[in-house]
Amino acid sequence: MCIYTNQSGVPHGSILVPILYSIFTAALPETEQTLTATYADDTAILNSHKNPINASKKKLHNRLNQFEIWLKRWRIKANENKSTHVTFTWKRENCPSITLNGNQITQGETARYLGIYLDKRLTWRTHIFAKRKQRGIKFQQMYWILGRKSELSISNKLLIYKTILKPIWTYGITLWGIASNSNSEILQRYQNKVLRAIVNAPWYISNKAIHADFKVSTIREEITKFRVKYRDKITTHPNELASTLLEEEETRRRKRSKPTDLTTRFS
Repeated sequence: MCIYTNQSGVPHGSILVPILYSIFTAALPETEQTLTATYADDTAILNSHKNPINASKKKLHNRLNQFEIWLKRWRIKANENKSTHVTFTWKRENCPSITLNGNQITQGETARYLGIYLDKRLTWRTHIFAKRKQRGIKFQQMYWILGRKSELSISNKLLIYKTILKPIWTYGITLWGIASNSNSEILQRYQNKVLRAIVNAPWYISNKAIHADFKVSTIREEITKFRVKYRDKITTHPNELASTLLEEEETRRRKRSKPTDLTTRFS
């Protein structure tokens, strides 16, 4: 067995890691033309412009040049292979490609950030399908205890569903809750299937009756509940800037929905 002395870094899982990392990255360069969103070691650099060339070649490219200098100075290595360049637009063309440390960043149709899948047109369909698949895998793993042949009581089955399966798809609901009914129905159809297996419902019992009898909220009802909690939290938040999240911006094209619409859409 060989023992090596670690000259840098911190112990894995230490409670000091988040604090020390925040201090270490506090000097991350900022520009007025871009917005940097960071959470732990996940970093997103955002900017918008009507001209795609200006968006990439001028704003974003200049920002990445400063970012490269900062990375070299503090001896941090960024993984370009895990980075994704996404153009959020309804137009077909993408912004020109960009590079980091001399390597071109792959352009994609979706980007995963903090467990949320952001697709190019922000329809949330990719995210909903991902959560549908994730919940399906987890349900299959637990079918022996949640399925029709399980001898566990229905009340305990529903308790397991609400504590283990439900959080999978409700995560980020204040964002993807604005998805169209056709997309949110993807989750609703699967919830119907899971509940029918949990309560061992015969074919002639409607899905609506199952939800009502066992007091399980539908997908749209859950969106409404989270909308109310979100609005109450924002309006009573001690940070005055939080209230600006509810303010309506300029007129939008195509009547596109935004997360702030959840505060009034289902009232």
